[in-house]
Amino acid sequence: MSEYSVALIEAVERGAPAWIRGAVETRLATAQASPPSAEWLADIERATTEWIVAALREALAPDVAAQRQNPLAVIRSGVRFATTALQSLGVPPALRDPFDQRVMPDDVYALAPAAFSDLGPDVHEAGIVWGAWKAHTIMRRRTQSPPND
Repeated sequence: MSEYSVALIEAVERGAPAWIRGAVETRLATAQASPPSAEWLADIERATTEWIVAALREALAPDVAAQRQNPLAVIRSGVRFATTALQSLGVPPALRDPFDQRVMPDDVYALAPAAFSDLGPDVHEAGIVWGAWKAHTIMRRRTQSPPND
């Protein structure tokens, strides 16, 4: 795994707990609900972060040309734990526009980050560096490979 992938995963691991906590607290506030306990929130943070980190390791382990998942899409799919927890409290779904409903149908509470920056400046920077590295690596390979006839 590249150093850029490792740096991105490590930044996400540091940024994910605060991001998911903030997203859940915002949704609860909007619904005028309260978390059952601090442990409830901590469990969501832990489950979300552990799942995202493991999924990112799996997604970014293959060679860049073989990677099929975007890291941000992986992070977005990590809202599953918070979604289940909010549903168990009977929190009503968020009002979402048709585009969000179509693009992220499972994100009924509008928790998913729009960009790496939603997880903090470290994740934003690591995501940009990772993306630039991946693009550079793929482009360099294409220009160094003989054309297919």
